[in-house]
Amino acid sequence: MTESSTVAAGPASADPEEEPAVAAGQPVTLVEGSTFAVSGRSGEMNAEGPEGLFFRDVRVLSTWRLRLDDRPVQVLTVLSPEPFQSTFLSRVPPRSSSTELLVERRRYVGEGMREDLRVRNLGVQTVAARLRLEVDSDFADLFAVKEGRVGEQRAEVSTSLDGDTMVLAFRSGTHELGVRISAAGAQARLGELAFDLLLPPHSDWETAVMVVPIVDGVEVEPTFPVGRPLEDSRPAQRLHRWRARSPGVETGNVELRRTLRQSLEDLGALRLFDPDDPDTVAIAAGAPWFMALFGRDSLLSSYMALPLDPSLALGTMRTLARMQGTKVDPLTEEHPGRILHETRLGADFPLAHGGGNVYYGTVDATPLFVVLLGELQRWSIASDQVEALLPNADRALAWIEQYGDRDGDGFVEYERSTEVGLANQGWKDSWDGINSADGTLAEPPIALCEVQGYVYSAYVARSHFAYGAGDDAATDYWADKADAIKAAFNEQFWLPDRGWFAVALDGAKQPVDSLTSNIGHCLWSGIVDDDKAVQVAEHLMSPEMFTGWGVRTLASSMGRYNPMSYHNGSVWPHDSVLVATGLMRYGFVKEAQRIGTGLLNAATEFGGRLPELFCGFDRSEYRTPVPYPTSCSPQAWAAATPIQTMRMLLRLEPRMPRDEVWFDPAWPARYGPLRIHDLPLGARRVALVVDGDEAELEGLPDGVQVMRRPRPPLRPARPGRG
Repeated sequence: MTESSTVAAGPASADPEEEPAVAAGQPVTLVEGSTFAVSGRSGEMNAEGPEGLFFRDVRVLSTWRLRLDDRPVQVLTVLSPEPFQSTFLSRVPPRSSSTELLVERRRYVGEGMREDLRVRNLGVQTVAARLRLEVDSDFADLFAVKEGRVGEQRAEVSTSLDGDTMVLAFRSGTHELGVRISAAGAQARLGELAFDLLLPPHSDWETAVMVVPIVDGVEVEPTFPVGRPLEDSRPAQRLHRWRARSPGVETGNVELRRTLRQSLEDLGALRLFDPDDPDTVAIAAGAPWFMALFGRDSLLSSYMALPLDPSLALGTMRTLARMQGTKVDPLTEEHPGRILHETRLGADFPLAHGGGNVYYGTVDATPLFVVLLGELQRWSIASDQVEALLPNADRALAWIEQYGDRDGDGFVEYERSTEVGLANQGWKDSWDGINSADGTLAEPPIALCEVQGYVYSAYVARSHFAYGAGDDAATDYWADKADAIKAAFNEQFWLPDRGWFAVALDGAKQPVDSLTSNIGHCLWSGIVDDDKAVQVAEHLMSPEMFTGWGVRTLASSMGRYNPMSYHNGSVWPHDSVLVATGLMRYGFVKEAQRIGTGLLNAATEFGGRLPELFCGFDRSEYRTPVPYPTSCSPQAWAAATPIQTMRMLLRLEPRMPRDEVWFDPAWPARYGPLRIHDLPLGARRVALVVDGDEAELEGLPDGVQVMRRPRPPLRPARPGRG
């Protein structure tokens, strides 16, 4: 959210207190589109770890180390002013008290990489030295790197040298991938580029090293060519436009301001641009390992980022619609109407063995597609584009009825059709993510509780589309579908002796009885009957679930609970904020505020950036949240969590087709007055002001009524009722 005054949430280029330095011990991740680089704080990349330059899901640089007279450099600091750019400052240990060399490395990541090297002699003696840049590539698949499996099948890499240029390449079948590394003044040798330096006192030397990928013999056009100003590059221009058109947030709370600024920067960095349709912008799941389109992740992230930039949701949906399933393919788990799980380009992606790079094995992306379309309708964002996607929504609903509901019982369940597919296909998609209270793993087909809520929301959304079109028969049809699944869900998933909903029904239609955060998603969707909501809320806020920072994925009283696990006791920020949103919709204001403030406190402890997940230890046990070791950061739905937290606390729920905006802030006093301007709403940009008990929406279109009370969970439309 861009800075509009000295207290706005956007980038503050002249604010020295918030210069983006990288904390000690943290890897440096640079990202632009689907290309990213991971290194240590020194700028070095080592093949033994999860570091390197990654292009199209392949590590095209695995070794990138700088040596001066065979001595490694000592890191001083790292500055990362942009998501795609970092400056690494290092010193060379002096040989005497009169020699001191400073090494500056400015790295730019785009379609490949450019690194500007500068060596400064700050001493009073002339220095002669040899600078060596050690270079190698293993062309390993992204997942092989992430999982430490590179040594199992190292590619046969060829090397060719020509003056100041080195070319590394490997062939896989009929395809060839390579990378050209070159620099003016370099001596290209096997495994290195070498430079002979002669530096008089107080002088400097510099060169630019270009790393250009080669695909099937054709070089990729560099994003940052030598001689072109940085501000003229596509990434810089895109980021400038992103910042300029984002809403501005004014707040005197420094921690909140920093967190919102980081959310803006991270979401901007995670955008994916379609080369065939530059106006279509989708959002990747997260860096460094998931810089690709993911159905569920991208849909939920763009839903939560709606108040920031609705174009993310529109672009994500248009892209997913273009790749919507059209046929039955057991290997990729594609079905007609199904929304994809993920796209990949790497050679080691499981579905690549079948010749494809799109995998459809997810049970929740398809109903969430319809849910997000309904949300866009309520905001009246680009109504013509939303209407154009309605046929895709109908194909998604047809998938729910024909393929999602495998046995015709009204619930949507999953079971993988290929051994290389995902065993669990909800958002907790780890192999042990769905289990009973005693720790027993659920047997497929599995019907997840939150998925039934998403399906309910999809039916509700479709009933409102039909109502708006004046189609009474369709309105009744989808309203009846919504009422039917809600009634069946509250009967068959409810565990009266426990006071919570089963996380799932297993293949024998028996409840999987563990206490999980999934039931909070059911509040978010509105599928929970009012008479059960109190018990659900109590369990979600119990010491077994709420850590003080967020809601555990699995209660501490359950058999498989492990606060350091991926899905069985950790805290996922996006999960917690959806739980909080559900609690708020059912009237549990204080409970929702506790989760919201806990998440914002956690963001402060993480330097303003919430990670994908963190360990589920209680706040009373450790003073700060404990990081999860391989968590993605930045990660899209974690980056969007503070934005959704604000919207939840503001209780902002537009229904623009009905000329209504529900706005009844439950804004905690600790965050002080708040002003948001240029908030997209319909075809207008409005201002939102909260100051104590005063709350206003300024600039609304004529005739739009502000509903100064909380909006209850959305119900299906009915002819004559809406």
